[in-house]
Amino acid sequence: MDTTTISHIGEKAGGSATVQGWLYNRRSSGKIQFLIVRDGTGYLQAVVPRADVPAEVWEAAERASQECSLRVTGTVREEKRAPGGYEMSAQSVEILGPSEGYPITPKEHGVDFLMNLRHLWMRSSQQHAVLRVRSEIEQAIRDFFYRREFTLIDSPILTGSAVEGTSTLFETDYFGDKAYLSQSGQLYLEPAAAAFGKVYCFGPTFRAEKSKTRRHLTEFWMIEPEVAFLRFEGLVELAEDLIVTVMGRVLERCQEDLKRLERDTKKLEAIQKPFPRITYREAVQKLAALGFSVKFGDDLGADEETALAKDLDRPLVVSRFPAAIKSFYMQPDPEDPEVVLGLDMLAPEGYGEIIGGSERIYDLALLEKRIEEHELPRDAYEWYLDVRRFGTFPHSGFGMGLERFVAWACGIHHLREAIPYPRTLKRIYP
Repeated sequence: MDTTTISHIGEKAGGSATVQGWLYNRRSSGKIQFLIVRDGTGYLQAVVPRADVPAEVWEAAERASQECSLRVTGTVREEKRAPGGYEMSAQSVEILGPSEGYPITPKEHGVDFLMNLRHLWMRSSQQHAVLRVRSEIEQAIRDFFYRREFTLIDSPILTGSAVEGTSTLFETDYFGDKAYLSQSGQLYLEPAAAAFGKVYCFGPTFRAEKSKTRRHLTEFWMIEPEVAFLRFEGLVELAEDLIVTVMGRVLERCQEDLKRLERDTKKLEAIQKPFPRITYREAVQKLAALGFSVKFGDDLGADEETALAKDLDRPLVVSRFPAAIKSFYMQPDPEDPEVVLGLDMLAPEGYGEIIGGSERIYDLALLEKRIEEHELPRDAYEWYLDVRRFGTFPHSGFGMGLERFVAWACGIHHLREAIPYPRTLKRIYP
């Protein structure tokens, strides 16, 4: 049977078409039934006039319940008031799969209830819109790096090394040895940068942080480029270009989804270069002036990040953090060795850090010293040190959390809705 997706239904205007999908909503005036059908690509209003259809078609439309699957055939016409701008005068309605007692009804439900039904909740219009935006963002990221001739490197998920510190590792048994779920693909990208020059990875990462905030997940996706011979200023520019390009793609291709989410797109249109920049030392001074009890050497928490970016219309780049609070591989600033050539990019509107990165240490002796200072097991990093032993080179990279970018683009306030199946401190179902 020749069927048409709802996204292409306009191509059938003035003629007949068949769509297959699920009943999103139904209303009736007694003589006419209006079926809102969705198929994953869009929404279509199918009008069923009692006087113009056989009795069995009317009865099928009456029996159709929320989220039953169905096949509808009829004549397509333009209707600007209808969802998607077209509607169908139905001539045939066939229920394919019933859905009696569908648990998510058109009323208020608690978040825990909805999360337990996440496999069904993603059918709702807002959740569906968020995940469509996520998909477009992922494609835009891949296109960005492809056009810049980066090579995609798939870093392993099971590792024997820590990147962000050993306290947030998920440990597992690996045939009698200890292994960990990856916190980042970065360490594996650095050798690849020596082979390919410009590389990136894009995959799931894991942090065993006992955090209950709206900004944290225990499993999330990260985009991580690593570039040979790239110095710190070039890294900041690469990060800016990625953000501006991907947000522009969202605005270009996700208008209907953003409208469904009631996102203020004017705020997204303001995301243009250049981004404002301050150093960590300047950030501490600004926060102190705002009444925060923060001093040099303190990490910046969510409240501090929000305060720093509060009055801005685009992301803020904070650079040169104290070496003592940053990862062992970050290159010291030659003009101020107490800090590193690292950056955090803070999104406006309270969305916090979306990118973190740095120039990497490329001197073998210094990296060996840092590994010792951080009390990391030297034998687990011998392969990583080889990158400095054999043809060392300056290089830089960053990581961007996908879910934080999705939440920001969509204007939602919790990362659990920015991923199909969230994993949090107390949630691994479904």
